[in-house]
Amino acid sequence: MSSHHPAADALHLQSVVDAHASLPGALLPMLHAIQDEFGHVPDQAVPVIARSLNLSRAEVHGVITFYHHFRNHAPGRHVVQVCRAEACQAVGAVALEAHAKKCLGIDFHETTADGAVTLEAVYCLGNCAVGPSLRIDDDIVGRVTPEGFDEIIAELRAEVTA
Repeated sequence: MSSHHPAADALHLQSVVDAHASLPGALLPMLHAIQDEFGHVPDQAVPVIARSLNLSRAEVHGVITFYHHFRNHAPGRHVVQVCRAEACQAVGAVALEAHAKKCLGIDFHETTADGAVTLEAVYCLGNCAVGPSLRIDDDIVGRVTPEGFDEIIAELRAEVTA
């Protein structure tokens, strides 16, 4: 969430929560909507959600931490997901994953020090025939080698400095 208009952010957060509160099984759709809107589920959302759905803060926090998809910190400028499904593992995803972590100097669910890249695991991008696959923001890329990964990261970082 932006820090320059905290009151507006609180109102915006409340409006997203209110828009989903009456849905059956509202918690997951609400969390997805918040993350889609803000890029993550900020800590200040937990009491708002809990109050809205008559849940404890611990229950809400438990769901957020159970599902690896949800982030509680703003992601980097780009989110890179490495497919860890069996089909991709069979064609080199394990080595690609190790290379990605070493290249970026981070583990899954972390962001590079320059704020450029958040690294995440994903379990099947539906691109099984051309693995190993990555999703970079909204784009899926297949047959990614360690060298190809390095080129992708260089391009992502160049966008910021260009």
